[in-house]
Amino acid sequence: MAATFDITGIVQALHDARHSWRQTQRRNSEAGNREFPSRDALAAIIDSLKGVLFPMRLGPPDLRQESEDFHVAHALDAALHALLKQVRRELAYNAGLRGQGGRPVDEEALIAVRSLAAALPGIRALLDTDVMAAYQGDPAARSVDEVLLCYPGVLAMIHYRLAHQLYVLELPLLARIVSELAHSATGIDIHPGARIGAGFFIDHGTGVVIGETAVIGERVRVYQAVTLGAKRFPTDAEGNLQKGLPRHPVVEDDVVIYAGATILGRITLGKGAVIGGNVWLTHDVPAGGRIAQAESREGAFANSIGAS
Repeated sequence: MAATFDITGIVQALHDARHSWRQTQRRNSEAGNREFPSRDALAAIIDSLKGVLFPMRLGPPDLRQESEDFHVAHALDAALHALLKQVRRELAYNAGLRGQGGRPVDEEALIAVRSLAAALPGIRALLDTDVMAAYQGDPAARSVDEVLLCYPGVLAMIHYRLAHQLYVLELPLLARIVSELAHSATGIDIHPGARIGAGFFIDHGTGVVIGETAVIGERVRVYQAVTLGAKRFPTDAEGNLQKGLPRHPVVEDDVVIYAGATILGRITLGKGAVIGGNVWLTHDVPAGGRIAQAESREGAFANSIGAS
């Protein structure tokens, strides 16, 4: 007996579901073209930009040093033109959300892509400090090349540094796609809105979460399963979440946060503080402070007594 399926009925049902969604979201069903940036296109662009930033290590396997600049020029030009298409899509999509559908975005897109291109040398310099922090901070690392080629924390930082620049250029959807590509590959979730200083080292990395409004200073080191998250989510008078409010920790220079620590709310970890493993922390830590599990529990108990 030949297998048969109700293809026509399913296609119609899927059509109806899409139409219903677009109506509830007030989407223009007559637009015809794809509205959103492409995740696959962004993945290819970021791979090219990684080769532009580190051509002899993340570029083509047969690249020779004497042709390095030629490769960088060719790959950069192609990547920027491809990125320009994706930027246009996001800007057009954002204009549609504001009721400005059809507004020309070509000039705005070109300015944004030129700004990203101009930022690449500075991004490379920052990434060099991240690579050195990983090499100097891990006794198992035998070379900076090993760190760049193998360490998930470094891969996550390459994506973050590029994504953050897109975020600064007010391209949040592109930025989030770029950061989520690294999240999928490494298990490290860094929101592109976070501000992270030079020399940041994520050791091992899996399960690290860094929220949108987190601020991290220089030479900070964190281990796997660390969360820099929000303690609460304020709502407006109608019960909707208030977006964009500072709600994640501020981590000053030279702080070390060990595996499994959960740090919540707009609190400050002072310069040189050390946060022990598996600590649950919702209060400020002074410069040079040391917090371990027992101290954290005692502090929480004392706070609860004071509040009762």
